[in-house]
Amino acid sequence: MEDWVSSGLPAWAWVVAGFALAALEIILPSFFMLWLGVSAIVVGVLSLFLPFDLAAQLFLWAVLSMSCLVAWFRWVAPRMKDKTRSGMAYEKLLGQTAIVLVFNASTGRGQLRFSAPILGEDEWRFICSDDLSAGDRVVVKDVSGNDLVVTLHQ
Repeated sequence: MEDWVSSGLPAWAWVVAGFALAALEIILPSFFMLWLGVSAIVVGVLSLFLPFDLAAQLFLWAVLSMSCLVAWFRWVAPRMKDKTRSGMAYEKLLGQTAIVLVFNASTGRGQLRFSAPILGEDEWRFICSDDLSAGDRVVVKDVSGNDLVVTLHQ
């Protein structure tokens, strides 16, 4: 028993445990178990070349796991968030009236503001073929990508 503790787990055990933890990610889709598994695989590969006792292996696994988790949730995951408005409630926008804040007649694009936030935003970009100026009231007729298609309110 003492030999096992002083010599640590065999490298293959760490690799197998790493793949098992990574496979759990299929059941628990949170990108948490994946990093624990990757860390275990790294400990297994390092154990092939460097002799670690069990305490050192566990410590290395814990440090690698925490480092991977912090790096993932602090720097990588926030950059992967979907910042588009795709999938938004199309019907909620149609027929809404808003005030034009800025309009560039040469491009037909501008910025408008709703009196109350719609889908979490009160200011939206828009496209319009009518001649508009700041302060005009417009009605949403369609959505084109992330921009609203509007016409002058009668």
